[in-house]
Amino acid sequence: MSEVRWLDDREQLVWRGFLSMQSRLFSRLERQLQRETGLSGADYAVLVSLSDSPDGSLRPFELGAEVDWEKSRLSHHLRRMADRGLVKRHTCDTDGRGAVILITDAGREAIEKAAPYHVEEVRRWFIDLLTPEQLQTLAQISQTVIERLAAEDPGP
Repeated sequence: MSEVRWLDDREQLVWRGFLSMQSRLFSRLERQLQRETGLSGADYAVLVSLSDSPDGSLRPFELGAEVDWEKSRLSHHLRRMADRGLVKRHTCDTDGRGAVILITDAGREAIEKAAPYHVEEVRRWFIDLLTPEQLQTLAQISQTVIERLAAEDPGP
């Protein structure tokens, strides 16, 4: 094994700051979303992906790739959402063995109610705190990391 390249003080500060920011931000957004709309962050992620689809439906593998979840987590969460009437599972027309996940009217109503609230909270706790230059830098950083991750592990 090669020698470990430990983080120096500056790198350690950046890395730990990033982790703390991400954890605190997601926790704050999740709590407020749940309190104000009754949707969890996971519910919101699924409903956004489905509502962004032209016909409000996705195959489970497509949805799993969108939200970056393992198959079992997705399956369990979709079952809970279906029990609440937010999504339905249908047999795929083109593949009788496959399924399609469809947003219901209740799911569409829930995301339409939650989205304006959620975007205001994202602005309050993140976007509006940064300058346009900081946003541009963060977008470039994010793209660099995402591209490296995709190159190393292209996923599904």
